[in-house]
Amino acid sequence: MNFLKQSSKKTFSFDVNEINNSSEFGSVLYYLILKNAGYLQPIVFLCIGTDRATGDSLGPLTGYKLEKSGLHNVHIYGTLDQPVHAKNIEETIDKVYALYKNPFIVAIDACLGKMDHIGYVNLGEGSIKPGAGVNKKLPSVGDLYITGIVNFSGFMDMLILQNTRLNIVMKMADFICEGISTAYLKLNSNTIHSENFSTFVKQV
Repeated sequence: MNFLKQSSKKTFSFDVNEINNSSEFGSVLYYLILKNAGYLQPIVFLCIGTDRATGDSLGPLTGYKLEKSGLHNVHIYGTLDQPVHAKNIEETIDKVYALYKNPFIVAIDACLGKMDHIGYVNLGEGSIKPGAGVNKKLPSVGDLYITGIVNFSGFMDMLILQNTRLNIVMKMADFICEGISTAYLKLNSNTIHSENFSTFVKQV
């Protein structure tokens, strides 16, 4: 679970229960990658969390689904088999930078928020600070971030994470995976390359 690093850049929010929102999410992700990633810069999805707490399992569930999706040239760290969590995230980040030259990291993590924002996925430019929501000091990570609001923030956040419904976490993992697949299809076919990014995002 994370806090966002403060930034003036816009955050895009998507309700996972709205029809067609996953394709819109994928389109915005595609544009943000085009806008920020260098030519042939390797894209790494860092899926943060643990399956020991239902609410914190969004990252590894998403990583697991991405791994099974059949997408080519997708670099994934953080799955149900090999989760990336507080104890190994620094080691994993070091490994990513050792294996890939100038990697473009998309950090994926769960977060807590307002009651009426539960079920929303946030996408934006910049990094997140994993563990900040539960008072763990870990390094900020990410060139882009994808966060899912799995429950409300309040007293005893760790207990809230442990008592989060699996249903909402699964919906979010499916939503994010579908959106990433949409973005990759566009990246691989170079579709909509000529459209203006700023014009597009005003419509979202």
